[in-house]
Amino acid sequence: MGKVVLVTGVARQLGGRFVRRIQRDPDVERVIAVDAVAPEHGLGGADFVRADIRQPAIAKVLAEYDVDTVVHMDVTGTPLGAGGRTVVKETNVIGTMQLLGACQKSPRIKRLVVKSSTGVYGSAPRDPAVFTETTPPKSLPSGGFAKDAVEVEGYVRGFARRRPDVAVCVLRFANILGPSADSPLAEYLSLPVLPTVFGYDPRLQFVHEDDVIDVLRIASREPRRATLNSGTFNVAGDGVLLLSQCARRLGRPTVPVLLPAVTWVGQALRTVGVTDFSPEQIRLLTHGRVVSTVQLRETLGFTPRFTTAETFADFARSRGPGLLPPEALAGAVDRVAARLTTSTGTSSRERA
Repeated sequence: MGKVVLVTGVARQLGGRFVRRIQRDPDVERVIAVDAVAPEHGLGGADFVRADIRQPAIAKVLAEYDVDTVVHMDVTGTPLGAGGRTVVKETNVIGTMQLLGACQKSPRIKRLVVKSSTGVYGSAPRDPAVFTETTPPKSLPSGGFAKDAVEVEGYVRGFARRRPDVAVCVLRFANILGPSADSPLAEYLSLPVLPTVFGYDPRLQFVHEDDVIDVLRIASREPRRATLNSGTFNVAGDGVLLLSQCARRLGRPTVPVLLPAVTWVGQALRTVGVTDFSPEQIRLLTHGRVVSTVQLRETLGFTPRFTTAETFADFARSRGPGLLPPEALAGAVDRVAARLTTSTGTSSRERA
């Protein structure tokens, strides 16, 4: 890893965890933690710099600290504190533009890692069963965080062309879950009752927070022999889960809604500030999305420790039992079955 590493988005739990983790790497001499707001969690021995990446001042930070590695984690779908969708989009898109412009002018930058999303593939009824990194989307995202990620990746590709001397790695993460997950999907899954699209049961993939930290570390370091840590990689745990399976494992009842009415439900949820039920999220919960992680293993040399099911189980434990806890529901079914069996046996004996 570079001797001086700058990390953006450190006020979020995931960014803070990454900062604390890379300080233990022997090759890292200094970590510069950047965010527009002061984090509520500790950053270890990192130097915190309160700076808004949407402003040109980020170039001064790179120059002042002689940064040679940038890990851009401030691409997200949820606001931090005050601010809504507008602030999130500005940070994702304009913030990335300013950061890349600063990196382009810095002669010391040697490595750039960008946290992106598999949302760039969109979700459409005629999508392939599995997306690879080179599969073109059938329908590009039209809004929300997924569209931000598409724009961010476009700017990153432009930067890579202008600075071929910089190793650039884009990590397209599936839905990130874990005890401290703060994504729009995590908010949706935390609702007491889950609105679903009538007639659809999408396939979903998840990646654990711990695996996110580990793969970011690999992408930020010098490549090991026979691996290449630059390029674009899908990151997801093995296997898939249906949305219906997720609901049962959470113990949360579902309310199927006809597709034309789903948009109204999303607007109602956004109005009361419950969750970001954006059109892109609705498409994901309608058609689902599954990606291949062959390149992650064969080229980057990383195998996630958690499967999709294991990741979801850890997330479910952190959220507590729902209205229909799986254990209680199974127990009730067993008791009813036992009573039916006893009743049937008694009736048979009496007839005999």
